[in-house]
Amino acid sequence: MTDSHTPIAIVTGASRGLGRSTALKLAESGSDIVLTYLSNAGQAQAVVGEIEALGRRAVALRLDVADSRSFDAFAADVKAALAQGWKRERFDHLVNNAGTGVHAAFDATTEEQFDSMVDIHLKGSFFLTQKLLPLINDGGRIVNISSGLTRFSLPGYAAYAAMKGGIEVLTRYLAKELGPRRISVNTFAPGAIETDFGGGAVRDNAQLNAFVASQTALGRVGLPDDIGGAIAALLSRGNGWVNAQRIEGSGGMFI
Repeated sequence: MTDSHTPIAIVTGASRGLGRSTALKLAESGSDIVLTYLSNAGQAQAVVGEIEALGRRAVALRLDVADSRSFDAFAADVKAALAQGWKRERFDHLVNNAGTGVHAAFDATTEEQFDSMVDIHLKGSFFLTQKLLPLINDGGRIVNISSGLTRFSLPGYAAYAAMKGGIEVLTRYLAKELGPRRISVNTFAPGAIETDFGGGAVRDNAQLNAFVASQTALGRVGLPDDIGGAIAALLSRGNGWVNAQRIEGSGGMFI
């Protein structure tokens, strides 16, 4: 069930991994969800079903965050979904989560790989947020997903981490410029998490998993629900005064 006071959150890239966990944790906390997916509609609908089983309302929309030319049409889809599913014109929370990674040494990174990271992470988050601004309620919240790799450096992630560094600067500028609308904007930076990101290396490579755990104060590798729960907490009613911050969820990795 829903009412005019139920928060509605858009979570991009929520058919799997951290996005899925974030959507489910937000639903558990009382939010309705608009989730996006790139190619696996069946997987996205399964997440919709999980959210509905929690008593919340959800809809899945296709979105390619690398294609900024599609954002006008996506904003129109969001507007239509809000009207049809909620009889509302605006949503409350935006989580810019969707993305992929590139693992390549600096001297082997191609211009095509670099441009892909720009389009997906930096340009995508910038212009998607811009296109959705008219649909975000005053007093709403935005969370941009970064990475622990902006604080510590591991070989092979220069292009990816550079984009996430840009996201962290963008977050502060958004917080400043959207302040008059009382929209808070924060960065959440996960550490190494057991997902299929990067081919599932952290999850599936026992040696890498053990190494990460040994370098983490809490003694293990992070799980998707560690991140989803933290983002849901950041978007909870009591955290509205947190603004323009970079919050890392890494269990104390490389401290």
